[in-house]
Amino acid sequence: MYADALQETVSALTVNGFEVHQATTSAHAADIILNRIVPTVEPEIVSFGDSMTLMETGVLDAFRNDPAINFIDTFEQDVDRSEIIERRRRALLSDLFLTGSNAVTQNGKLVNLDMVGNRVGGIVFGPRHVVIAVGVNKIVPDANAAVRRIREVAAPKNALRHNAKTPCAKTGRCMDCKSPDRICNVWTITDKSWPKGRIKVVLIDQELGL
Repeated sequence: MYADALQETVSALTVNGFEVHQATTSAHAADIILNRIVPTVEPEIVSFGDSMTLMETGVLDAFRNDPAINFIDTFEQDVDRSEIIERRRRALLSDLFLTGSNAVTQNGKLVNLDMVGNRVGGIVFGPRHVVIAVGVNKIVPDANAAVRRIREVAAPKNALRHNAKTPCAKTGRCMDCKSPDRICNVWTITDKSWPKGRIKVVLIDQELGL
């Protein structure tokens, strides 16, 4: 179902300066990240931004358990919120930052919506290398379709996942709310990777994440 869109997206991302890797499964994606990308970039400091797709690959545990890696855990349980925010600031100076993308367009753009801004901040600038893990269900025709997908699918489900007290968590659709729990605060569209190859997109031929 996704074959044509996948290949078109791979080609467009490559033209736009992204380093693109194709994976058949989340396990294959983990193998690419750990055994192809990591040996090339040789990171000492690794961190990540919230992404269910990334978590489904299992790579974060590999970094947590590697004594050679300074792993900045920005979602550690039972840690004070102020410390978590400080870790997210430090993560912006990591050698390798891993996360996902809310949508990827067939003309090779990454479209994202964030609450705090640490995830999109890491994608845009700071970390030396960025890995984006993306399932084929995130592929959309263009930026307008990406915005619709995020508002109608990803954001309400993420609000529910994080127990946000927002209208969309109850209705399942964006209400453009004024809630203090609103998770829709920072939009980014990444047209190209600069420098070329800094952002590495691992496209996984599975429906993963939200």
